[in-house]
Amino acid sequence: MRCYASDMDFLWFLLIGLAAGYLAGHITKRGSSGVVGDLIIGVIGAILGGAIIRFLGFHGSGLLASLITATVGAIVLLVALSYVRKK
Repeated sequence: MRCYASDMDFLWFLLIGLAAGYLAGHITKRGSSGVVGDLIIGVIGAILGGAIIRFLGFHGSGLLASLITATVGAIVLLVALSYVRKK
């Protein structure tokens, strides 16, 4: 079985999403949503965070920048979801 760079990129994307979902849950004091929940929150947060960071004109590369971007997006997602649930 061959492991291509795109396979590793996807694996890193999932791992960063998982970490970002976990961090965002604890930063917003919601706690962990479980592995699957943290993964979903983190992956959606990564996409949202990437759009927000590009809109603001920032650019970063590397593991730490990806984790920060995904975590910021996941926090925005969780805050938006809690706002929608209150209504």
